Amino acid sequence: MIRGKTIAFLVAPEGVEQVELTEPWKAIKQAGGTPKLISTGSGRIRAFNHLDRGDTFAVDGTVGDVSVADFDGLVLPGGVANPDFLRMVPEAVRFVGDFFEAGKPVAAICHAPWTLIEADVVRDRMVTSWPSLQTDLRNAGANWVDREIVVCTAGLNVLVTSRKPDDLKAFCQGAIDAFSQ
Repeated sequence: MIRGKTIAFLVAPEGVEQVELTEPWKAIKQAGGTPKLISTGSGRIRAFNHLDRGDTFAVDGTVGDVSVADFDGLVLPGGVANPDFLRMVPEAVRFVGDFFEAGKPVAAICHAPWTLIEADVVRDRMVTSWPSLQTDLRNAGANWVDREIVVCTAGLNVLVTSRKPDDLKAFCQGAIDAFSQ
């Protein structure tokens, strides 16, 4: 259980894979945690179901207005456009890196490790991702493996990664376990 813990979900204004946002969000709430949607701007974000427009969700805070000290962990949902946008926003990249420096757990799924690469936090870490990112991750110094879930404790924090929506059950449980420590 993670009762009393607040978990940041960092997403771009549009392009996050909806199920990779909503399923971990539900898991955090069911485990007693408080999820908060953080983005690069205020208002609402637009999720996608692969390439089709999905629902919109209200933003709780922006990367410029929140601090890692406000949170106990971070979830980075995927979607191709979502991390590609985030890795071009210095405040978002810094926000991600700050979780690692603070030793707080991070969970990233699918294409989300692109943002981890930009934050330079995957070197010497075992990770998984959507298969097309494996070369990028290896070039950034990560040990990429093709597994449903990887829980890496070889750094200052726990890093949980998964490959795709089919891995969400394991990803959600791995994230809850990491956030409960």
